Amino acid sequence: MRLTRQTDYALRTLIYLSLNEDRLCTISEIAETYDISRNHLMKVVQRLGALGFAETLQGRSGGLRLARASEAINVGDVVRAFEDDMALVECFDPDTNECIITGACGLQGTFRRALAAFLAVLSEYSVADIARSQRKLRRLLAAHA
Repeated sequence: MRLTRQTDYALRTLIYLSLNEDRLCTISEIAETYDISRNHLMKVVQRLGALGFAETLQGRSGGLRLARASEAINVGDVVRAFEDDMALVECFDPDTNECIITGACGLQGTFRRALAAFLAVLSEYSVADIARSQRKLRRLLAAHA
């Protein structure tokens, strides 16, 4: 399974905000730090705000921050919210499925179990957990900025 770029950027943004919980951050600084598109990141941040993972403040002294403690933001929830299509194989989507062996093979059940296990593992972690090595992350991000 491969996560979309939007999910990747969402997780990286949440890590960045977790490392900077003491202040407001800007989309520009996050985009520059990670060397990613500001326009693309703006859409991700809007979605993070709409989903309640981040709080965005408008205006001259605006910016963004985590909407709640990083320990309370579950990685599995973020992935589920950002991944629009978790159809790992064609037969997962009954509207577009044209596979002639659907229901006769074990592929669908196997992949459903694998996807459930994947999401279950992600659900064991919070943003605080994935930003756990803060000193090392701060050094890497500072070196890149």
